[in-house]
Amino acid sequence: MTRPKKPLRSTMASSTATTITVQGMDLMQDIMGRLNLGDYAFLEIQRRLPTPGESVVFNAMLATLVEHGMTPMAIATRLTYLGAPESLQGAVASGLLGMGTTFAGTAEGSARLLQEALAGDAANTPDEQLPMLATSIVERLRATRTPIPGIGHNLHKPVDPRAPRLFELAAEHGLSGRYVKLMQHIATAAEQALNKPGQLPVNATGALGALCSEMQIPWKLCRGLAVIGRAVGLVGHIAEELHHPIAREIWERTEEECATPTNH
Repeated sequence: MTRPKKPLRSTMASSTATTITVQGMDLMQDIMGRLNLGDYAFLEIQRRLPTPGESVVFNAMLATLVEHGMTPMAIATRLTYLGAPESLQGAVASGLLGMGTTFAGTAEGSARLLQEALAGDAANTPDEQLPMLATSIVERLRATRTPIPGIGHNLHKPVDPRAPRLFELAAEHGLSGRYVKLMQHIATAAEQALNKPGQLPVNATGALGALCSEMQIPWKLCRGLAVIGRAVGLVGHIAEELHHPIAREIWERTEEECATPTNH
C-alpha cells in the first residue's frame, strides 16, 4: 500500500507569464532598483526585509570576507579557470569548496558555539556571569582538544581590524547584545587560559557568528554569508586573471620548484 504523497510547497517565489513574485514581493516593482544585493539576500534568508540598522550591519557582514588576497581559495579558482576557461562557474565553485574550518568558514562554528551556549535555561544568564560562562566553554573545548572557533588569526594580531569595525557598526545600530559580549569574553578567556595575551583576538568569522546570532540567523546558515561574499571576490580574481594572468606561472613555478632536487 502506497502512502499518500504530501503536496510540495515552497513560498520562495512564483511566476506567471508576466509576473515574478519573490517572498511576496513583485520582482520588477518592489525589488529591482529598490533593494541592494545585501538586503535582497537578507530577504531570502530571513523572509522579511531588514530594518535600516540591520541593512547597514548585514551589508557590512557580507563585505567582510569578499577579499583577502591570494588565499588558497583564490589560487584554486585561478588554476581551475586556467584549465577550464569555458567554466567560470566551475572555477568559482572550486574556490568555494575550500571554505571550511580552516579558511573563512568558521562563522558557522562560532555561531553554533554561541547559540548553543545561550540556549534553553542559559538564555537568561545575567551579563555579569558571561565571563564565567566563557571560561567554562574554553575549558571544555581545551579538554577535548577542540579548536575554539572565531578567535585568532595568522596575520591580524593583536587585533583583526574587521571584527571591531563590525562590532562598532552593530553598536551604532542596536545590534550589539549578549552574543557579541560572550564572543569577546571567550577570546579573553582563551588568551588567559593559553597564556597568549594579544594573540587570540576575535576574528572576522567570530564577529560574523556573533552578529548572525544577534539577528537570529540559525548557525546552519551562517557559512552561507561567507559563501555569498567570497563568491564575489572569486569572480573578481577571474576578472584580474583576464587582464593580468598569473595562474600559468603559479603552476609552472610550482612544478619547477617541486621538481628541483634539494640537498638534505
